[in-house]
Amino acid sequence: MSEMTDRKKLYIETYGCQMNVADSEVVISLMQEQGYEVTERMEEASLILVNTCSIRENAEQRIWGRLDVFRQQKEKRPGTRIGVIGCMAERLKEDLLKREKAVDLVVGPDAYRALPGLVEQVESGQNGVNTILSREETYGDIMPVRTGANNISAFISIMRGCNNMCTYCIVPYVRGRERSRDPQTIFREVETLAQAGYREVTLIGQNVDSYRWRTNDGRSYPFAWLLEQVAQIDSRLRIRFSTSHPKDLSDRVLEVMARYPNICRHIHLPVQSGSTKVLKAMNRGYTREWYLNRIDAIRSHLPDAQITTDIMAGFCSENEDDHRQTLSLMEYVEYDFAYMFKYSERPGTRAARKMEDDVPEQTKKKRLQEIIDLQNKISAAVKQKAVGKTFEVLVEGSSKKSSQQLSGRNSQNQVVVFPKGNQQVGDFVQVRIDQATPGTLIGNQVESK
Repeated sequence: MSEMTDRKKLYIETYGCQMNVADSEVVISLMQEQGYEVTERMEEASLILVNTCSIRENAEQRIWGRLDVFRQQKEKRPGTRIGVIGCMAERLKEDLLKREKAVDLVVGPDAYRALPGLVEQVESGQNGVNTILSREETYGDIMPVRTGANNISAFISIMRGCNNMCTYCIVPYVRGRERSRDPQTIFREVETLAQAGYREVTLIGQNVDSYRWRTNDGRSYPFAWLLEQVAQIDSRLRIRFSTSHPKDLSDRVLEVMARYPNICRHIHLPVQSGSTKVLKAMNRGYTREWYLNRIDAIRSHLPDAQITTDIMAGFCSENEDDHRQTLSLMEYVEYDFAYMFKYSERPGTRAARKMEDDVPEQTKKKRLQEIIDLQNKISAAVKQKAVGKTFEVLVEGSSKKSSQQLSGRNSQNQVVVFPKGNQQVGDFVQVRIDQATPGTLIGNQVESK
């Protein structure tokens, strides 16, 4: 192996949401064009990048811990360069360099094209910083280098940024305004993946329902149109999307989902709170009644769909009645799964600047535990309803608990485990469900009809 190849090795760690996973794949593509080889061994890397998340405080604390590890690596191999990229880089900017002297590069989510030049800048003895947000950048012309272990599922970013300005959320400040990607570049990416043997793609964005491509002659193409076009590319390619926003989820999207069997029967619809008062304080743009109307619409168009959500406990001004409204909404919807967390103030958000974080920490913990306990019961009941039913399952690999069992997901995004036979990763198999836990469906393969 040549000295140059030895020197140009990239190690990258990714934290946070699906958008960060997709961004890391773009970064790898850009750096491979510059002669970098990706390595899974940090010890042999000349460039270490960590793609960061700022959505909650504990996400950033994990990054600080990893930077300690990277610094130790740099002490062993002084030529190693360390870069912080993504949302935390955008939020802290040059302060990162002051707080962590081992960091050489700070690059925001819209500046990845500048990475090769910034690395050269560092090699000449300067720090490399670019956290300029863009109104146009979508990386639509870059074919990501897929990093998934099974090569059957892939994320496709269809838009970037967010215009919603929820009072608790840092995303609009670190990812900029919404901009949609040219649909032709999306179609090409889907076609390339299908031809390469991928069996599932997930269209992602901070709010996919806001996707809207506007042409120079004034025509406008919304998310429902894009979803239908993608579904028609290959009928055997599963299509998922995330994340939806309750204020923007249209009946038209649900109609398209119902029309195409390869669009998965799963919608992630973050509610955050079941109280209209709290939703207004959060600037979510919808009421409790509107949200429940969207749930009823999903049930009407897609009776076999499963719904998942995000729920926040203890936001500013939340009282016990607001909390009870959240619990009652959970009981009405019957979520299959929920991401649940207590509110933590994020510097720079409107809530941090203008609102009092007035719910005591112990109260937040108590309410969060009640939400978790209720969701565990609901999840168990929802999974139990699947017993006796047969689902098409995409085989993703071995079960975590046993090499004698395979694991995959059905259209509803539920994990299904069944005995290993002659199936291969990437196969679609019919599985009859015999038993269920709150997190997993357990069954046996049956012959296709």
